[in-house]
Amino acid sequence: MNMINRKTIKTKVEIFTPSTMELLLMPSHSHHDEHNSMEGKCTEKVHVAVGKSVQKATTLLQWSLTHFNNTHICLIHVYQPSPLIPTLLGKFPASQANPGVVSAFRKEEKEQIMKLLDKYLSICLAAKVKASIVVVEADQVQKGIVDLVNGHNIRKLVIGAIPENFMNVKRNSSKATYAVKNTPSFCEIWFIYKGKHVWTRAACESPHSLSSCAQPEVTTAESLSSRSVQHGMNELSHSERLQSHSARTTICNGIGSLIRSETIETEATFPSKLSSSSSHCSPRSSAGRSVDSHSEVEEERVNGKLVEAEREAVTATEKAFVELLKRKRLEIIAIEAIRKVNLFESAHAREVMLKKETEDALGAIIKDQQKCLGENEEIASELQRAMRSIALLDSCAQEKNQRREEAADELSLIQASILTLWHEKQQIRRQKMEASRWLERWKSRDRVEVTHCNQVIGFAEELPEVAEFSLSDLQNATCNFSESFKMREGGYGCIYKGEMLGRTVAIRKLHPHNLQGPAQFHQEVQVLCSLQHPHLLTLLGFCPEAWSLVYEYLPNGSLQDYLFRKNSVSPLTWNTRARWIAEIARAFCFLHSSKPETIIHGDLKLETVLLDSALSCKICEFGFSRLVTEEEIYPSSYRLSTETNGSFTYTDPEFRRTGVLTPKSDIYSFGLIILQLLTGRTPVGLASEVRRATSCGKLSSVLDSSAGEWPLPVVSRLVELGLECCQQNRRDRPEITPTLVRELEQLHVSEERPVPPFFLCPILQEIMHDPQVAADGCTYEGKAISEWLENGHESSPMTNLKLSHLHLTPNHALRLAIQGWLCKS
Repeated sequence: MNMINRKTIKTKVEIFTPSTMELLLMPSHSHHDEHNSMEGKCTEKVHVAVGKSVQKATTLLQWSLTHFNNTHICLIHVYQPSPLIPTLLGKFPASQANPGVVSAFRKEEKEQIMKLLDKYLSICLAAKVKASIVVVEADQVQKGIVDLVNGHNIRKLVIGAIPENFMNVKRNSSKATYAVKNTPSFCEIWFIYKGKHVWTRAACESPHSLSSCAQPEVTTAESLSSRSVQHGMNELSHSERLQSHSARTTICNGIGSLIRSETIETEATFPSKLSSSSSHCSPRSSAGRSVDSHSEVEEERVNGKLVEAEREAVTATEKAFVELLKRKRLEIIAIEAIRKVNLFESAHAREVMLKKETEDALGAIIKDQQKCLGENEEIASELQRAMRSIALLDSCAQEKNQRREEAADELSLIQASILTLWHEKQQIRRQKMEASRWLERWKSRDRVEVTHCNQVIGFAEELPEVAEFSLSDLQNATCNFSESFKMREGGYGCIYKGEMLGRTVAIRKLHPHNLQGPAQFHQEVQVLCSLQHPHLLTLLGFCPEAWSLVYEYLPNGSLQDYLFRKNSVSPLTWNTRARWIAEIARAFCFLHSSKPETIIHGDLKLETVLLDSALSCKICEFGFSRLVTEEEIYPSSYRLSTETNGSFTYTDPEFRRTGVLTPKSDIYSFGLIILQLLTGRTPVGLASEVRRATSCGKLSSVLDSSAGEWPLPVVSRLVELGLECCQQNRRDRPEITPTLVRELEQLHVSEERPVPPFFLCPILQEIMHDPQVAADGCTYEGKAISEWLENGHESSPMTNLKLSHLHLTPNHALRLAIQGWLCKS
C-alpha cells in the first residue's frame, strides 16, 4: 500500500515537465502534509537551486548537465517577496502601501521570475534533458531551500558556494552553512563554485519512509502482493505520464487535494482487509499445529486463494483509483470550461452593449457629419458667390485704374504741353521786353535815374497784372498778423501764412527801415512782377499800406528741411539732388542774364530755396537785391549802406571785405549749396574739407551715403563745380551760363532716362513721331495704324474689339510732349 501512495504523489510532480513549462507558486509551510507523498518520485531527480543571477545559475546548470546526464533536472527557486513597494511618493513597506499597488507589484515580480526560469528551462531543453520547476515562497532563501528539501524528501541537491574548501564553506557561505546544518542527512549536497566542484556532503541514511505507518502484520501481505502491485504501478505510471503533458497549474492544485483525500481513503480501507485476512488466518495457523497433514494442505490451498483474492483486490483498487483520478480531472476541466463559458458570456454581453453604444455614437456622428456637409455646401456656395463678386469688383477696379492711369497720362501730357507753351511764351516775351528795353534806352538816355531804370528794364509799360490788397484784407487773412500765423522771421521782415483768393498764401511783411521809402517799394514790386520763371517764387499781389507782398504758398518747406530731415522725410537720392542743383543754376542764369543790368539775389542759402508739390525748386527773397549796371562803380557811401541779410557762412568773402555785391557773390553761395547737397553737412569749413578729401583721393568719405551710389562722372563734375564756385577770389569763380545749365540738366538724366511708355506706339513699340488717336481711344503711330486699317482690319490692335469708325485724329499735345522730351534728351 505504501507503493500505491508513492505512485500517487509521482503523478503530482510529473505534471511540471518542459512540455507544459508551468510555474508553481506555493508557500513553504504548506508542504508538511505532502512530506510522505513525495518520497518516491524525488529519488529519481537531481534538484538544482537557482537564483536571480543568470551567470551563477548557468554555471550550476552546466555542471549539473555534465555530471548528471540523462537525469531529470528539477529547478528549485525560492521566491522572496520584496519588503518595500515602490510608489510615486517613494518606497513604502508592503503593509503600508495600497493593496492594489502591492498586488500589481507582486504580479510584476512573479512575471519577471517566470521569464528568468524560462531562460533556465531553455538551457535544459537545449541539452535535451527532462526538466521541471518548483518555486517556493519564503522570507529567507536558505530557509526556503531547507523546507523544500524536508517537504519533498529531496535526496540530491546541487547548490552554489563561495569558498574554496570545506572549512570556508561552513564559515563564510550563509546559505551553504545553513544547508549543511539544517538539511536532513539523507540529502546528498554538491557545492559548486564558478562551475567547479568544491565539496560534497554525502548522504548517511535513508529518508523517512511512509511505510512506518503501516501495521507490522501487513508485511506478509505486502511481500505476497508486491509483484502484482509493482505491475500496477508501472501501468499507472505510464498512463499518468501521458496525461501529465496536458495538465495546467490550476488543475494540479485541485488534483493535489483530491489525491490526498483518495490516498487517505485507500490507506484506511485496504489495510483493514489485510488485517481481517491476517486475523482470519491466525486461528488456522494455531489449529494447524493440532490437526493432521491433510488439514495443512487444505489450509495452504485456502491461503493461496486468499493471496489471489488480495492480488485481485489490489488490481481492482488501482484501476478504481485511476478511474477516480480521471473523473476528478474531468470534473475540474468541466468546472474550468464552465467558468470560461461564463466569462465569455459576460464578455459577449459587454461587447454587445459596447457595440450598441458605438453604433449609437456612430449614428450621431454620421448625423453631425451630414449636417456639417450641408453647412459646408452652403458655405462653399456663399464663398463662390463672394469670389465671383470679388472677381467682378477686381475687374471693375482694374478697369477704373486703367482709366485713371490713362487720364493721368493725358493730364501729364496736357500739363507738359501747357508748360512748353508757357516757356515759349515767356521766351518770346523776354525777347520782346529785351528789344523794347534796348530801344527805349537809346531813345531816352538823358532821363532821370528812376525813369531810366523803368525804361531800361521795360517795367513801366508792360507790368503783369498783380492784385493790390488793402490792409484790412491782410489783417483778415492773418487774424491781424497773429503770432500763431507767423511762419518765420527773416532779414527783410516777417512771413505769415494766410488764406486769400480761395487759396493758402504766404504774406511777407517788410520792415520799413529796410527801404528808403515808397519809391523803393514800388521799384521792388515792379522787379518782382517782371520776374516770371518756373523756379522763382510767384508774386500774387502786394499791399502798399502794410509794406507787404503776397506770394504763393509752398507746403513742402525748404531744402534745409529736406536735407537735414526736419520733416521726417525719406532720404534724398542723388538724382533728386543733382536735379535741384540744375534747377537752382537755371534760376540764377535767368536772374544774372538781364542785360545790361544784372539782378543779384544777395541772400542765397538752403532756407531761401523752397520746394513745390512736385519737389521742384523755387527761389524766394530775391526781390530786395540791388539793380546795378555792369559798368557802374559803386561809390563808397553806397557800399557802406548796402547790407546782406543772408547767413554769414554763405556770404561772399570779398563782399565782407569790400562791401561790393556782384553776381559772383551769388555764385559763391551756390557753390556751398552744391557741396551741402553732395555731403549732407553744414557749410562751416565745408569747402576746405571737400578740397582736402579730393586731393587725398578720399572723396567717397565725405559724400552723403543716404543718397545712394553716386555715378563717378556726375559726382566728379559737381564737386569740381562746387569747389570752383567757392574760390576766395571772385575772378576764379565761373559764370552760370546756358551751356553750364544744360550740362547740369544732363547730369541727372544721362545715367538713366527711360522712355515714357505712352511715348511708344503699341504696334511698333517705338517713339511716335506722328501720334494719331483711333476710335478705341488709343494713340498709335500714324503710319502704323494706317497700314493696319488698309489691310482690312476693323478691330482695335489693343482690345480686339470692333472699331466704331475708321477715322484718325492727330494728338498734338502728345506730339509736343515727345518733341520736348527729345529736345531735353
